Amino acid sequence: MATRDVSHQADIAKMKTEADGSFKRLDASFRNCIEKGSQFEPEKDRYHLYVSYACPWATRTLIVRKLKGLEDFISVSVVSPRMGSDGWPFASVDPFPGADVDPLYNSQHIKDLYLSVALDYSGRFTVPVLWDKKGKTIVNNESSEIIRIFNTAFNHLLPKKYADVDLYPDTLKAKIDGLNEWIYPNINNGVYRAGFATTQEAYSAAVKQVFEALDKVEAILTANKTYIVGNQLTECDVRLWVTIIRFDPVYVGHFKCNIRDIRNGYPNINKWMKNLYWNNTAFKDCTNFDHIKTHYYWSHPAINPTRIVPIGPIPTIQPL
Repeated sequence: MATRDVSHQADIAKMKTEADGSFKRLDASFRNCIEKGSQFEPEKDRYHLYVSYACPWATRTLIVRKLKGLEDFISVSVVSPRMGSDGWPFASVDPFPGADVDPLYNSQHIKDLYLSVALDYSGRFTVPVLWDKKGKTIVNNESSEIIRIFNTAFNHLLPKKYADVDLYPDTLKAKIDGLNEWIYPNINNGVYRAGFATTQEAYSAAVKQVFEALDKVEAILTANKTYIVGNQLTECDVRLWVTIIRFDPVYVGHFKCNIRDIRNGYPNINKWMKNLYWNNTAFKDCTNFDHIKTHYYWSHPAINPTRIVPIGPIPTIQPL
């Protein structure tokens, strides 16, 4: 274990903002791929996924893992949602309901895995972590890349019904990429830019961009539209959905994204979100509202020093 001080990498209370008070997310550090002929061959039960139910980025990978039928190929461990000064803890440190111990190394925190791979690692200790059990190293910790790995890397080993699931089809790639270009900065990361801003000006600019982008999505999702791109489920739905499902329970209050909520302000987005939650088990089964709400309201003392978790909204998600 490292003797140097890594608290600024683990403790969100020590997170720095830009000089103007705006929040800037750091890039992920491990960017390898699972593919034939590479260091990381596609093999059954070789890889392990470390996630938090609370984290939207990690939940992306959980949803795609289930959509692609990879549960028997890639094992999973869930950390506690109470991210403290040492970062994400396992159940051995914080036995929160639904959290797991690390079955591979009995790590106490996610940071232990990073430091076992690189003692001089200087980034944040984030989830998801796609881990190679054979090489005892991190393959990738960038969720947008992990979901594309899951989309194709194991197709030759999967039953046809799962191999045929394509969340990034050639015919729609340009449209998906175009949507990702503004949905990610303005909505997925936009809620964080609003919530973690430390000046009125930075917050006001960020929250305005969030709702301008939501207005655009609402216009795309006409009343009879089930998916964002074309007539099929794509990664664009997965990437946006993990933010929208957290919006009313967390981002409206905790991150001050309160110009409108989803259930009253965006009927098309709300219908799209509910349809995926109630009609597709990959979305519902990968959503744990207790972990989501506890994480945000407990883990950001600069925003919520009392750590009181609000009871509402009731219901957390409306019925269809």
